[in-house]
Amino acid sequence: MHGQLDGARQPKTPRRLGYRPGKDAAGGASDGEVILQNVHATSVSHKESSVKRIDSLSSRYQNRAMTDAPSNTLVLAGTGKTGSRVAAKLTKLGLSVRTAARNGADMRFDWDDPSTHGPAVADVDRVYLVGPVLRTDFADQVSSFLDLAQAAGVRHVTYLSAFGIDHAPPDVAHRAVELDLIGRGAITHSILRPAWFMQNFSETFLKPVDGVIAVPTGDGAEAFVDAEDIAAVAAATLASPDAHAGAEYAPTGPEALTVSAAADIIADVTGQPAKHNDIDRDAWIDGTVAAGVPAAYGEVLRMLTEAVASGHGSRPNDDVQNVTGRFPISFADFARRTAQAWRERAA
Repeated sequence: MHGQLDGARQPKTPRRLGYRPGKDAAGGASDGEVILQNVHATSVSHKESSVKRIDSLSSRYQNRAMTDAPSNTLVLAGTGKTGSRVAAKLTKLGLSVRTAARNGADMRFDWDDPSTHGPAVADVDRVYLVGPVLRTDFADQVSSFLDLAQAAGVRHVTYLSAFGIDHAPPDVAHRAVELDLIGRGAITHSILRPAWFMQNFSETFLKPVDGVIAVPTGDGAEAFVDAEDIAAVAAATLASPDAHAGAEYAPTGPEALTVSAAADIIADVTGQPAKHNDIDRDAWIDGTVAAGVPAAYGEVLRMLTEAVASGHGSRPNDDVQNVTGRFPISFADFARRTAQAWRERAA
């Protein structure tokens, strides 16, 4: 897409709000992004989630670079798996971006420190919203933040929620945040409910350890999605919010795979052994809690893995293609891209 223009129609380097040379984070995990961040919390429904509203969005995405009024976008969790990618994609489109995280971003942001919230939303009109990780009780915190953001002039929020959460009870945190956004007349919204991240196999709880991926998912399949595709959908909604106002997307990969099948692909591209261990669920949850995951979140993990093991994981849909105009990344392509990192880790 075209960059910003300066003076006599000369290209101007896209700027990042609060950009600090040498300190601008392009990736990596932010504080709090530990073992299981991107499984995605509290997916309590076993129904397939898909896009709620599509009308030729792919062509809008390709042709809308600067059709909206000049905007400034705040990307929360801006050093995280999706946040860093969203920021990069928006910057490439020539839009002004401010990343926020506990460390390593343009601006410090801590959900448990409200004094960091006001400065983060100053002079922005769009927000990529990622709630606190590994928590089940954050709805009130997010609601207070949205009050502040709305008062500061934010007019659109794209929220990273969880797969199937549209069927959850209203007191479940992710669903409560969704309903809060839906009820705000002064702010438009887009909601993303992605499948399990492919990056879990390379960065978090599905990483092979001594050639073994231990997770209690049985023979159930999941339409694992690349974080790049989630970010591409999010960037589209933030770059052209009017085209995606009220939209609900469930980004998935192009195929549903068992963990065993994913392990076979990893073994094939790395030339090293990889297999799935369908570990006892109670033992697995005990292990994650011992590793630092809050005990209350352990029950969320039980629900997530039970959903996949029982055959109710996510299934492929067309949301990524309909929004971005291209097919979602396959697990095989992700694996080929990641093969060297797996080899180095095993060495």
